Formats: sequence, structure tokens, C-alpha cells
Amino acid sequence: MLRPPRARIKDLNVTRQERLIAPEELRKDLPLNERAARTVLEGRAAIQRILDREDRRLLVVVGPCSIHDPAAALDYAGRLAALARELDDSFLLAMRVYFEKPRTTVGWKGLINDPDLDDTFQIEKGLRIARKLLLDLNELGLPCATEALDPITPQYLSDLMSWSAIGARTTESQTHREMASGLSMPVGIKNGTDGNRAIAIHALLAVSQPHAFLGIDETGRCAVTYTRGNRYAHMVLRGGKAPNYDSVAVALAGEELAKAGLAQNIMIDCSHGNSGKDPARQPLVFADCVRQVIGGNRSIAGMMLESNLEWGSQPLVAREQLRYGVSITDACMDWAATEKLLRASRDELKGVLSGRA
Repeated sequence: MLRPPRARIKDLNVTRQERLIAPEELRKDLPLNERAARTVLEGRAAIQRILDREDRRLLVVVGPCSIHDPAAALDYAGRLAALARELDDSFLLAMRVYFEKPRTTVGWKGLINDPDLDDTFQIEKGLRIARKLLLDLNELGLPCATEALDPITPQYLSDLMSWSAIGARTTESQTHREMASGLSMPVGIKNGTDGNRAIAIHALLAVSQPHAFLGIDETGRCAVTYTRGNRYAHMVLRGGKAPNYDSVAVALAGEELAKAGLAQNIMIDCSHGNSGKDPARQPLVFADCVRQVIGGNRSIAGMMLESNLEWGSQPLVAREQLRYGVSITDACMDWAATEKLLRASRDELKGVLSGRA
């Protein structure tokens, strides 16, 4: 009788594994202080009030497409925090702090995955840099917003987030719907990459319900997580094959939400499919949303802008060759254009928001 060959049967395509710091250990090393905790809690509560129509301001999630330079991010945040205080009567400004980037094929996956920008994938270092930056931003009094991409990452960082998104590539993913059902902050669910809104409706229905799924606990051990559902999930229109921010698309989305028994809360992503990824078009999209609100729209709860210190984008090259304050992912508006847009929009909305139901 022939003996079977002594062949390797598992991890055939795995080159190595490294143990990662546990979430509770990272939080002990970089603890949440009282000032930062207050910013997170007040930011979440304010967003919830906007979605409940108790706070008549608009939520604006604004900031870089992705974070690759913490110093530049802090520079941007200092300016945004000052502007947030100035425009507080009309807008709740939350900074876009995206550490993870979904990829259609391959490419830089974000600061957590590759903080040194050189394919060395120092993930624990990335988590530490990300947590330290979030602490600094919240200490400025600036609520933070992100995209929840990796289902493990929230255990390390979610106590510092006031808002989160489920992106167009993962809206249909059961794993991300389950995760979103347990997140502690309001969650924006984007339509599919092709513009499909039904995918987002299905996701919103799923996210609102309890789930049980595999994940990790505070000590980093595998665990079954049981959730109660997230009642503050809402739709984000980000365009697709065609833009979907116009009044007809927004009205149709509102009708679909109502038909599904969901709150008619809609955010408009002024970038991506709605701008053709052209930063010069983002102000046009934002201004159209403002006009809809002035015209009586009640379903638009806020907007998103991709904005950085400087205009446009640049290819990823050696760190010392990168231009300061310029995106290495999607092209962004610069700070001057962002500031001008938000101030002008606030002036247009004077006397309007107080009358919104």
C-alpha cells in the first residue's frame, strides 16, 4: 500500500505571521484623556441630534482623501478647528481622517498598513501613529471621521471616532454590515461604485439589526461579537456611472428610504462619482446641495469634501521628495478654496437652517 506524500497542507501561500499588540495594550500606551473623550462624545451626540432633526445644522465631513503625513494633518486640523468654531451656527465640521484605502487592484493601502510608504508594512507602527494623531485632533476639539475598512482596526481606534463610513466597495459586504451594526458612532453607508442605491438600502436595513460575528476582543483573542444594531446609519450618495447629487436623485433616494421604513437622512459626497474626481467640481456639487436646502429640501443632513492644504495630488515617491500638504491618493481642493466655500455657504444659509423641520 502506497503512503501519501508528506506534503504541506496549510499556509501554502503564507510567508510569515507576526503577533500584533492587543487593543487594550495600545490604549494603555496611548490613553484617551478627558479632553479628547469629551470631543468624541459631544461630536457623536451632535451628529445624532442632526440625524434626529433636533440640531438643524448640516454635518460637513471635510479633510484629506487619506492621511500620509501626520504633521501636515495636524497643520490642516488646526485651521479646520478654528473655522469650525467660526461656522458653528450652521455647520458641524468633522475632519476626514482616513487611514485605510480600499484598492481596485493594488496600491498604497493607507497609513496603518504602510506608514513608511515603502512597502515594509509596519502595521503596529501605523496603528500607533494613527492613534496618536487621533488623540491630538480630538484634543483640539475637532470630531474625527473615517472609513471602517478592516474589521479588526476599530478595536484599536473607534473610541476616538465620532463618525464612520462604509465605502462603496464594501457596502455589499456582510462582514462590513455586521461590523457597522456594532460601531458606537453614526455610520454613513455609501451607494455602490456603479451608483446602485438599492445596495445601500439593503445595507442600512442590515446594519440596523442585531448580529453575531467573529472578531477579536480587547485582549486580541478571537471572540464572537454580539451587536444590537446601529440606529444612526444613514445613506451617502457618492455618485457612480453618473452623478447622483441633483434634486431628482436626492428626492428618489428619499422616497426609497421612506418605502423601506428608514429615516430620510442623506449625505452627499461631493467627490468621487459626483465630481468625476475633479476637485474643481466639488464646490459646484456642494453649492447645489446648499441650494437644495435653501429650496426646502429636508433630507440632506450633510456633505463630504476631499480637501488638503494644497491643491491636487501627487504620485507616491520617496518621502523626502513628496510635496508638503498634497494628497498621494485622490486629488483634493486646497485649504483656501475650502475655507472660501464654507464661509460663503454659511452666509447663504443664514436664516434658512433655523426653519428646517
